[in-house]
Amino acid sequence: MDYKDRIVSLFKNLLHHLFSHHHGKEIIPVKAKASDYHFEYTDCDVLGSRWRVAIPNKPDTCTGLPDPVKGTHCTFTCKEGEYLDMKSQECQKCTAGTYSLGTGVAFDDWDTLPTGFLSHGASMDAVTVKHSTWSPKGDYIASNTDECISTLSYAVSLKQPGSVSFQYFYPDSNILFEFYVQNDQCQSTDSQSRWMKSSENDWDAHYVQLNRGNNVVYWRTTGFSLSSNAVKPVLLKNIAISGVAYTSECFHCKPGTYSAEAGAARCLPCPVDTYSNKGATACQQCLKDKYSGIGSGMCKQRPPCTASDYFYTHTPCDSRGQTQLMYKWIEPKICSESAVGAVTLPISGEMQACPPCNPGFFSSNSSACLPCPQGFYSNGIACSECPVGMEPVVGFEYKWWNRMPSNMRSSVYSDLFVTGWEVAGEYIYTTPGDMDSDYMMLTLTVPGYSLPYSRVKDNERAELSKITFVFETKCSADCRLYFMTGLNERNNGVVESWKGTVGKQSYSYLIKSNRTVSFTWAFQRTEAYTTFSSDFAKIYSIHITNVKGGVASQCRQCALGSSNTASACVPCPPGHYMLNGTGVCKSCPPNTFVRPEQPLGEEACVQCGPNTNSNKARTSCVNDCTLAVLYKGESLRYDFSPLANVTHFQSSPRFTSKGLRYVHQFSVGLCGTEGRALASCVDNVTDSRKQVNGYVCQSTIVPSEIRGQSVVSSQPFSIGSTLIGVSTDSTLDHISSSENYFPAELKLPEVIFYYQAPETTQVCKYGRSTSIRLRCDPTVMALDQISFNCSEGTCDGCSFHFLWRSQYACPLCSERNYQKIVTYCNNGIQRTTYVWQQPLQCTGGVTLPAPQVSACVTMDFWLKFGVSVGTVAALLLVTISCYFWKRTRKLQYKYSKLMMNVGDKDCDLPAADSCAIMEGEDAEDDLIYLTKKSFFTKIKSFSRERTSDGFDSVPLKTSSGQEMEMN
Repeated sequence: MDYKDRIVSLFKNLLHHLFSHHHGKEIIPVKAKASDYHFEYTDCDVLGSRWRVAIPNKPDTCTGLPDPVKGTHCTFTCKEGEYLDMKSQECQKCTAGTYSLGTGVAFDDWDTLPTGFLSHGASMDAVTVKHSTWSPKGDYIASNTDECISTLSYAVSLKQPGSVSFQYFYPDSNILFEFYVQNDQCQSTDSQSRWMKSSENDWDAHYVQLNRGNNVVYWRTTGFSLSSNAVKPVLLKNIAISGVAYTSECFHCKPGTYSAEAGAARCLPCPVDTYSNKGATACQQCLKDKYSGIGSGMCKQRPPCTASDYFYTHTPCDSRGQTQLMYKWIEPKICSESAVGAVTLPISGEMQACPPCNPGFFSSNSSACLPCPQGFYSNGIACSECPVGMEPVVGFEYKWWNRMPSNMRSSVYSDLFVTGWEVAGEYIYTTPGDMDSDYMMLTLTVPGYSLPYSRVKDNERAELSKITFVFETKCSADCRLYFMTGLNERNNGVVESWKGTVGKQSYSYLIKSNRTVSFTWAFQRTEAYTTFSSDFAKIYSIHITNVKGGVASQCRQCALGSSNTASACVPCPPGHYMLNGTGVCKSCPPNTFVRPEQPLGEEACVQCGPNTNSNKARTSCVNDCTLAVLYKGESLRYDFSPLANVTHFQSSPRFTSKGLRYVHQFSVGLCGTEGRALASCVDNVTDSRKQVNGYVCQSTIVPSEIRGQSVVSSQPFSIGSTLIGVSTDSTLDHISSSENYFPAELKLPEVIFYYQAPETTQVCKYGRSTSIRLRCDPTVMALDQISFNCSEGTCDGCSFHFLWRSQYACPLCSERNYQKIVTYCNNGIQRTTYVWQQPLQCTGGVTLPAPQVSACVTMDFWLKFGVSVGTVAALLLVTISCYFWKRTRKLQYKYSKLMMNVGDKDCDLPAADSCAIMEGEDAEDDLIYLTKKSFFTKIKSFSRERTSDGFDSVPLKTSSGQEMEMN
C-alpha cells in the first residue's frame, strides 16, 4: 500500500469511528444516492496528478459518499462534441439537442450577463459611470453609445494553450473598438492588432490564440462622436474560449437552434419560417399566417402586404431590344397577401424598349452591352474609332440602369435581407427593408487611374480623376445619404452626407490619390429602430474619369509631334498646352502652370500669383520663403526660412453636447521649394488611416486617455493645398484677410500667404481658403505663436484666417537699421561703435560692423601749438618792425642831406661823391643806390610819387657808378 492509499484508509476509518460512536450509539452508514452528490477534481500537484472526490449537494449529507479515487491526468481533454463523464472518467458524446466544445466554453445566449463576465463603465477622467455598460439583448450583447469608456471582461484559467473567438458587428467609426488579452503579469497583447476593423458586411469573426495559465479577455469601446447623429453600438455574439481543463456537461441548444445528432460541437440555426425551443433536436414549421427569420425562437404574425413589400426591376434586353418589367417580393417574404387590406403583387411581363447601352459600350447580337475596344468610343449604340490626332477620354459613365454594372455591388447590414439597391432603367434606387436603421450600401470599385497626358507627379496638385453623380432622396423621417471613398469598402471614410429630402442635384468629388479606388453610397432611412417606410434614395448617373481599363464616350485632340502629324498621340511636354483643333503643343508663358484638368487651349495656362514661381513640372507655383517689398521708397527683404518647417498648433478646447473634450489641430508648411516637407494630418482612430498632405490641413484631436496613445487624431481635411500668392495686400483673388481681423498699430507692412483647397462640400461650394498673416514682433522668440480669427480659425467653416507673430516675420536688417556713435578723443585715441536703432524691427540680414579705434589729436595740443605759433609770429613781427623803423631813419637822414646839397646851387650838379665818411656812419650807408637794387630799393622805386610840378623822380648815376634820384 502506497502513501496515498494509506491516507485514504485512515480517512475512512476516522469517519467510521466518528459516526459509529456518536452519542454513544453506533450509526450504520447509509449509502448516498447519485443525486445527492457530484464529482469534482482536486487541484493538480506538481506532477500533474489529481483525485476525484464526491461533493455532497446538501451540506448535511456526509455519509455514504463514494471513496476518493485517482483522477485523470491534468492534461486529459475531450474532443469537440464530447464531455467528460466524471463517474467513469471517460469522454462521452453529447446527446441530440446539446453541444460541447470539448475543452472550451461558449456563450451564445445573452438574455442576461453570463456568470464570469463583468461590465464596467467610466468617463474620460476615469470616474465610474453606472449606465455606460454593455447590455445583453438576447442573441447578442451591445456596447454603449455615449462618450464614455465601456469595458466587458472575462477571466479564464487555461490548462493548455487555447483560443478565444467571437463574432462582432462594428458599423460606426464614431466608436473606438478594441479587443485585447492580459496574462498573469497583466501584460497586454500587441497594441497593433487590438484595434478592430469596421465591419465590411454584417457580422465579422475574430480569433486570437491564448497562452496557458490565467487570461483576462477585454472588449472595450469608447464613443467620441462630434456630431449630433446617433451612434450605432458594437454588437458581440458567439463568444467561444478553448483550452480549459475539461467540460463535464453538454450545453442545451438555445431557442432558434438545434442539433439533430449526438456529438455536436455547435447548434445550427433554424431556417426561415421555422422555430425551435431550448434543447431542440429539430425545428418546427410556422403556421401559414406566421413567419420567422433565421434562428428564431418563435413565430410572428404576418402583416398585410403593402407596396413597400415589393420592388420592380428589368430583365436583360432580348434580341429585339426589349425588356420586361418585373415585380418581385422582397425576400424573405414576411407579409400576407390574404390578410385584410393586403395588396397583391402587380402583374409582371410588360414589355418596354431597352434603354441604350451606357456610353463607351455597344449592343452585341445577344443584346448584351459590351465595352468598345481600346482606341474606340461610343454613345451607347455603336463603337467608332477616334480620328487621327485624337485620343479617347476613358472612364466610366453610368446613366442607364438595365442591369447592375459588373464593378458595382449592393449590400445591407442585416441578417435577413440581401436586397439593397436595385436597377430601374433610368436610375438605381433603394428597395424597402425590414430594419430601416440598417445601412443600404452601393459600392463602386475601380482598378486605378491613368492620366491621358504627361504630368510629373507633384505634391501641389495631385488630381488624378473626378467622380460626378446625380441623385435625390425622399424622406418622411430623419433619413441620411452618405458618400464615402477610400482604399476599399472596409476602409471607406465619409466625404459628404445629406439629411432629409434632397431634390435632384449633382455632386462632384476630385480624386487626388491612387489609393481612392472604392466609392460607397450608404442610405439609412432612420436612426431609430423602426420598420417599413417608403423613404428612398435614387442615383440617376455616375461618371468617373481617367480610369484604368475604362471606356470612352468621346475623343479629344491630343498633342502631336510636329514632324509627323500621322503618328500616334504623344503628350505635350511639361509647361505646354494643346492648340484646339490642331493637336500641336505650344509653350505656356513664363511663370505659369498648366491646369491638369484642362490641357487644351491657352486658357489652360494659369499665371502664378504674386511672389511665386512655377515649379519644374509647371504644375503649380511655389515660394522659396524669400520676398522683397517696396515700402516708402525703400526695399524690404524678407526670409521666412526659419518658419518653413511644418508647424502644429491647436485651437482652444471645445466640448460636444455630451461633454466630450476635443480640440482642432492645424498643421502648416508655410513655404519652401518643391522638395520641402508637407503639412500632414492623419486619421489614426479608425482602420482607414486617411492622410491629408498640403500647405495647411486640419484634424480633430480627442483625449488620448481613450486609447492609451499620445495623439488621437481623426477627421483630417485640407484647408490649403495650393499656394495662391504672397502679398502685403489684404485681398488676393477672392480671398480676403482684413486688417480688422487682427488690429495692430505697426509701421511695417505685414506679409500674407494665401492658400486654396479646391475640394468642395455642401457648405463650401467653392472649396476652402486660408490666409496666414505674418506680423513682425522681435519680442516673440517662439516659432508657433499663432492666433485665430474666431475661436476655431474660421467663422463660416470655409475661410480660415491666422496671425503668426514672430521675430522671423520682420524684414532683414540693413544699414538703415543701425547708427554710428563716435567717442571723444582720449589720450590720442578715438573709438567708433555701431548700435541698432530702437525699437528694432528687423532680423538677420547684415550684422553690426565691428568697433573701430583711430588716433586723434586733443584740444590741449592745438592750444599749445597755437600759442607757440602766435609767439613766434609776434617776435618776427617786432623784429621786422624794428628793422624797417631803423632803415626808415637812415633813409630820412640821407634824403635830408641830399636836399640840403641841392638847395645851395640849384643848377649845379652835386660835387663828386668824395666826401669822407663822417664819424659814426658806416660806409655802406652812403651807398644808397647800388647798381643791383636791393629788396627795399625796389619797394621804394615802385612806391615813388609824382612831384607837385608834374615831374617824376628820376634816378641818376654818379661818376662813381651809383644812382641818384633827381626830381
